Amino acid sequence: MTRLSGYLLPTEKQAPADAEALSHKLLVRAGMIRQVGAGLWTWMPAGWRVHQKVVAIIRDEMDAIGSGELLMPVLQPAELWRRSGRYAIPELMKLQDRKGAEMVLAMTHEECLTTHVAQLVRSYRDLPLFLYHFQTKERDEPRPRAGVLRTREFIMKDAYTFDRDRAGLDASYDKHARAYDRIFDRLGLEWYSVESDVGMMGGFGAHEYMCPCPAGENDVALAPGYAANVEVASAEPQPVELPPALPEPQAAETPQMVTVAAVAAELGVPHGALLKAYPVIVDGELRLVMLRGDHRVNEVKLANALGAEFRPAQPAEFEHRIGPAGFIGPVGTDVPILLDRGVAPGGYVTGANRPDAHLRGVKPGRDFSFEHVDVRTVEAGDTVDGRAIRIEPAIEVGNIFKLGTRFSEPLGATYLDESGAEQLIWMGSYGLGPARIAAAAVEQFADEHGIAWPRSMAPFDVELVGLGKPGTDEHQLAERLYGELRERGLDVLYDDRDAGPGTKFADAELLGVPLRLTVGRRTLEAGEIEAQVRRGREQRSVPLDGAASAAADLWSSIP
Repeated sequence: MTRLSGYLLPTEKQAPADAEALSHKLLVRAGMIRQVGAGLWTWMPAGWRVHQKVVAIIRDEMDAIGSGELLMPVLQPAELWRRSGRYAIPELMKLQDRKGAEMVLAMTHEECLTTHVAQLVRSYRDLPLFLYHFQTKERDEPRPRAGVLRTREFIMKDAYTFDRDRAGLDASYDKHARAYDRIFDRLGLEWYSVESDVGMMGGFGAHEYMCPCPAGENDVALAPGYAANVEVASAEPQPVELPPALPEPQAAETPQMVTVAAVAAELGVPHGALLKAYPVIVDGELRLVMLRGDHRVNEVKLANALGAEFRPAQPAEFEHRIGPAGFIGPVGTDVPILLDRGVAPGGYVTGANRPDAHLRGVKPGRDFSFEHVDVRTVEAGDTVDGRAIRIEPAIEVGNIFKLGTRFSEPLGATYLDESGAEQLIWMGSYGLGPARIAAAAVEQFADEHGIAWPRSMAPFDVELVGLGKPGTDEHQLAERLYGELRERGLDVLYDDRDAGPGTKFADAELLGVPLRLTVGRRTLEAGEIEAQVRRGREQRSVPLDGAASAAADLWSSIP
């Protein structure tokens, strides 16, 4: 029995003053979430119903591939995270108990489950193994924002696979990827899977599941047959017209010109005809990264190319060895040089390594040696297999990782193979965020009046709006229809409040239930019940005779 007169649905006329994302505004206004503190949210009853409908679909598909559900604790000994090498992660919540024992509040559960598997798995016959759970995660997020999109506490489905070897991991990874495809298709979202960086998870392969929308925090590069997070995307750059080649570099005076724009204007060349320098410190050593003047360094790709963490070098760390800031270049320096692959053969303008001067006609390979790397950020209009890419924002709602032996090795998860030899277990990790999925649905399908949930995750199937006063014929009809709809198996929210039609309709459109039925005096006069399909606000009607059956048929046709 869900009567709105006794249901906690605290709708608001105004969005929070700090809300920017549409999902943040509407989930609060529709009474589905309430803030407790920075990055901390309570799911109110209607919002929790959405969350749990998403959970049910995920659980169904995880069970279908033979994964076993369990539950692991959020609070864990810090020692497990020290052994894995992840204790120093800044976002990891750290604390001590009353005895001084160091603990953490887990962000993910690789350490915990790998420890169990290390104790329990003995033989190749025990593998493969699929396990998952839904559990609260804690994250010391420095900048919580956008409602439930970036929070300090959230529920995640994280699944883990344990295999004998790389081939087994590949098969398990593919099985989970296909399950994720089915999950997102069932949820009714627009989505795509993209190549991504492994980040703090480690391993050697990863994909993210993205839902495009303006509030997305990730940029995705897309072309026919290609999709990748911009953090790892690669593409052919748009060509640039280079000046005529010179037999050797020639000096050009560029007084106080330390920007690409100023030098390009002075020398009459496009920005892409310059090579700009980016000095970095890697393991205490100085390196010089060179790329086209119209390109940007991608720090994720650079870290992957270096195979280590880095930081920008300060002038005091490179001026004595290369030259003054704003005028450094690759010619004549003994610093190891990394040249981006976006630099085509030809003559370029570079810094001259002395004040107020640049060099024309610098040719990579002839005038300086280098290591080729892909470290630039792709741009819209670049191409993949001759097809132009576009870049659009998207919400990351899930990710999958090929961890390999990243956790099994430090945590001692091994098995004995057919010959009795000890082997490391190969692992995969698979995450999904129900809260982010719900927010993505709001972002994709909302209109100026409120939310328009896909049928698969709506808090209710039907909202019945009763406009009659108790004791009237129309009130009796609404009561009877409420019962008949429920008998048909529909999940019904019945707005039986003592409120005006305007208030009821406004709240119904905010909440976004897929089908609204309105019963009032005009219903009896017309002999039919007014129906509105929420997405598109399409007006329909169902006959009084057999109204519940007709409404169920209409509901089943809604996406």
